[in-house]
Order: sequence, then C-alpha cells, then structure tokens
Amino acid sequence: MLKSWRTRFTVFTKNCVKCCCSRCTSNSDGQSSSSDGRASDDKESAYHGPGKHIIVDRSAEPVPVPSHNFELDYTVLTQRGYYPDMLNKENQDTFCVRTCMQGNPNVHFFGVFDGHGQTGGQCANFVKRRLVENLLQESTLVDDPIKAYNAAFLATNEELHDCEIDDSMSGTTAITVLVVGDRLFVANVGDSRAVIAVKKGDQLVAEDLSCDQTPFRKDECERVKLEGARVLSVDQVEGLKDPTIQTWGDEETEGSDPPRLWVQNAMYPGTAFTRSVGDSLAEKIGVFAVPEIKMVKLTPDHQFFVVASDGVFEFLSSQTVVNMVDRNRQDACYTIARESYKLWLQHENRTDDVTLIIVHLEGLSNQVKEGKMFKS
Repeated sequence: MLKSWRTRFTVFTKNCVKCCCSRCTSNSDGQSSSSDGRASDDKESAYHGPGKHIIVDRSAEPVPVPSHNFELDYTVLTQRGYYPDMLNKENQDTFCVRTCMQGNPNVHFFGVFDGHGQTGGQCANFVKRRLVENLLQESTLVDDPIKAYNAAFLATNEELHDCEIDDSMSGTTAITVLVVGDRLFVANVGDSRAVIAVKKGDQLVAEDLSCDQTPFRKDECERVKLEGARVLSVDQVEGLKDPTIQTWGDEETEGSDPPRLWVQNAMYPGTAFTRSVGDSLAEKIGVFAVPEIKMVKLTPDHQFFVVASDGVFEFLSSQTVVNMVDRNRQDACYTIARESYKLWLQHENRTDDVTLIIVHLEGLSNQVKEGKMFKS
C-alpha cells in the first residue's frame, strides 16, 4: 500500500517568505499530485511572476529504498535568472522528482532540464513530462535501465519534433539520475551536470557523474564536424579572429566566447553544446539526443549527489558545490544558488537560471534484503 506524503515548499518573494503545505498522495507510478490534480513536479511553473524568483521543494520524509535498506532525502531549488533588459523573462529551467517508478519502491527518478531558445521553457517542460512517462512505459526499466533510457530519450526527442512547439532553434538539456536499488544510472544530454560526494579518509571528494557535452571535448568536436558542423567562436565567425585556429582552451579561459556549432556558410544555430533534446535544425549538424549513460554502484562511502543546470557550475566547481553542501546541509540549495547568483553578477551583467537537486543517501550499507527488488 502506497503511503501519503506531505510535500512542503517555500516561495521566496522580494519582501517575504511564504510557506505552503499540501497533503499529497502518491499515485500508482509514484508521482505526487496535489489536491487540485497538479503534479508536484510542476509546482515551480505555477509560481512564476514578478518578484517570485525562487521555489524550494523538499522531501518532508526520506524516501525509502527497501531493497538495500537506505533512504533518499532530497531538496530542490529553482531560481529565475536576472536579465536587466527582460525583467520578467521566464525561468527556462525545470525539474522532475518521481518516486516509486512503475510502483516499485526501489526505483526513483531525479532530473533537471535547462531550456534554451525562444521556446526553451516549453521544450524543457515538455521533455520533463514526456521523458519520465516514456521511461515508465519501458518494460526494461529495472532489468536494463540503459536500454530503457536510450529508448525514452529518443522517443521524447521525436515527440518534441512532432508536437506543436517550434523546436527548430530551441530545445533543452537533460541531466537525470535513476536510482535502481543500490545503483545510480545517470543519463546526460547537454551541459548540465551530476556530481556525487564520496568519503575518502577524512576528505569528501566530488566525482562527476556526467561529462559536459560541448565542443571543448575533442571527441564531441570531431563527431559534429564529421556531421558537417563548423566549430567556431562568435569572434571567429564574425571575422574578428582567425577561423583556422582550432585549438581551444578550457571553459574557464574561453567561457565568454566559447566554440559553437554552425551550419556551413551561415550564422546559425550557434549552439555551445553538442547534444540536446529538440534543436531540430542543429540535429542536421550532429546535435542529437543520444544520452551518455554512466552506472555507479553505491557504497557506504557515497554521501549525497547533486543534479544541477549549468547556471550552478558556470562559476562553481564540482568540488566547491560538494563542500558547500557538506558545510551547510539544511540550507545548501539556497546557499549555492546565492553564491552562483553573486558570481554571475561579478562576471556579467546578468545571471542564468539556476536549478539544483541535492539527494542525501542515508543509511547505506553493504547489506541487501533478498527478494525485495521487485514488487510482489
């Protein structure tokens, strides 16, 4: 019998903090729905508006993983970016937390989606909904999560192309973590990121669970070139720098004018990533929705993982983020968002949207409860 959950979330406005509590009941696939039928992972979109910049969601009770006798305690924050010329610009980031996938108490989903382009917000919300629904339809979700992930991403991409949303020059990243018992399956498309904190002696070390898919990566750069992409910075494409120089620094040194993807003899689409969901024009030059998937078997040394949009990691390293969570667990989401916001404004006159999910792993051990992986 599935239990009821009380979901608590806080809306930070310019002048006040408003706390909202609602009784939520998990449905058959583990998604929580509020009394008006709105899915809990849509809460952030319901509170957009002038002055309402930050939404925080947290698990009021830890989510159990009975097969391996540990719990997931999560907190989520999404903050709209600051754009001085577009003060009411929508937050194009979104997130999804879905517990008890397919009614299985050992399978849980966490995802962050960072939209871009004119319809980026619509793309991100569409993909958030459809990706998890497509995963739920995959019969191999528990037995072969990698196969399920690949099928779900490709199906979602085709659905986005076919729907009424114009994704010709818009799309979204997707960084997702599927907890299946004591294993994490991390599927990534784009330049958002997942990081896990690992205890090594008296140190807490950040280990990336994903690798940003950008032209800075030699393998990704060569792949899209083979598909016909030109890889140039804006200065190069505008003739201000030599376009034949194809030696890139790193994202820290080249961050203000990174290498981008362009079709031959034209100045579009200019994507700074090599994979995404959507972006149908860029798909013709190698930008596709095939996820890179990594599996990690959890041990007692794994403390927590973070799933976040690149608004967090633009100026904060993975290790810095892990250190901030370790120092201030209770308010870590807000602290990281505030620091990201501050650093953005130190480097530019705007900030990106910021979204992050922090999931603490409570009670991990090497013991397994036999026969508890599947529903009876």
